[in-house]
Amino acid sequence: MAIAMEEKIEAIYQQVKARNPGEDEFHQAVKEVLESLGPVLVKFPEFAEQKIIERICEPERQIMFRVPWQDDRGEVHINRGFRVQFNSAIGPYKGGLRFHPSVYLGIIKFLGFEQTFKNALTGMPIGGGKGGSDFDPKGKSNNEIMRFCQSYMTELYRHLGEYTDCPAGDIGVGGREIGYLFGQYKRITNRYESGVLTGKGIGWGGSLVRTEATGYGAVYFVREMLKVRKQSLEGKTCVVSGSGNVAIYTIEKLQQLGAKVIACSDSNGVIIHEKGIDLQMLKKLKEVERRRLADYATYHKDARYIAEGNIWEIPCQVAMPSATQNELNGKDAKMLVKNGCIAVGEGANMPTTPEGVHVFLHAKIAYGPGKAANAGGVATSALEMQQNASRDSWSFEYTEQKLDQIMTGIHQATYETAEEFGAPDNYVIGANVAGFIKVAQAMVPMGLI
Repeated sequence: MAIAMEEKIEAIYQQVKARNPGEDEFHQAVKEVLESLGPVLVKFPEFAEQKIIERICEPERQIMFRVPWQDDRGEVHINRGFRVQFNSAIGPYKGGLRFHPSVYLGIIKFLGFEQTFKNALTGMPIGGGKGGSDFDPKGKSNNEIMRFCQSYMTELYRHLGEYTDCPAGDIGVGGREIGYLFGQYKRITNRYESGVLTGKGIGWGGSLVRTEATGYGAVYFVREMLKVRKQSLEGKTCVVSGSGNVAIYTIEKLQQLGAKVIACSDSNGVIIHEKGIDLQMLKKLKEVERRRLADYATYHKDARYIAEGNIWEIPCQVAMPSATQNELNGKDAKMLVKNGCIAVGEGANMPTTPEGVHVFLHAKIAYGPGKAANAGGVATSALEMQQNASRDSWSFEYTEQKLDQIMTGIHQATYETAEEFGAPDNYVIGANVAGFIKVAQAMVPMGLI
């Protein structure tokens, strides 16, 4: 029975690969989820009969379009825009927009696929989607970014709506970009439809804690993983990859809970500060002045900058990969375990390769996969949508309390699901199975959608 089920799931995976050639990240994300689902199909045979897996692996809609824009010199550029509306069984599509040169259809599909299960885990009524462009905001003026965002939204707006599809930000898309996108949406539609975009400015419909949410949420998840092992973050030595929004607020919450963060990184290298990262300096460099991390060492002479360094070689007890996909491989994972790492919480989407995940699970350390650990961002986006719908505004403390409750609930759901399906402490199986069941149980009564 088990062998037959494994063969059936492998056949579905091979079908997905054949239908989506060259999309390696999407294949990786699908394989990781499908490997968890054998026991689910045994318990819920109707999922197999109605081909729920096959339907979930196929996006409901894929949108790809041209984005022409003009730089400050008058030169015309052409980028490619995407929006993949993956699954709306439990609510309108929800997921960020990523502006980065690496963006292509396969990355957007992997992110949208992951988002579907991540959103389900939050318990909020939101489906899964993702979008973006191969546009690179780095080195562009505000006016160039504004013109690009306006051109991008001129096509995308027709596919959005607070009951249809509600994007947020991701890599390369922060408050500035969301502002330009929302302004163009409002201009074209003549509607102040606040809930259609999240991550807005506080003065015009944004939610307090949204900026901090993904980083804070990942730390809350690690706190809960350690709690069931009768440990805490107090006094733990931590490293956090990245130095963008997620990394900065991961560092902030770790420090608030008594941990010591000694290293972070950007695409050029790693900064090591044994006394502990100076968070205010980091925020100034990255959020205000938009400078490179190498400049940190010019202000702190006792800090060390390593160009092209590997942050995972630094001994730590807690590792928080918070930069991008597949940044932590099998060799890195072995190094972390060897150096005494006891917990990993993924602030980024799929930052650990399959080989790295295997190492962590085999070593039985506390490993929180991204679809569970970094769900705080989208959860707070959904809270922003609630406030927009009720024309309300919540305090920072109240919103953070709601985020804490959601992340604690996600941990409990993934922990208990892993135990129920015979894989105690395996948050990968717990997250995949709990998210899948939530979406599948919504799809079945709706018929063939």
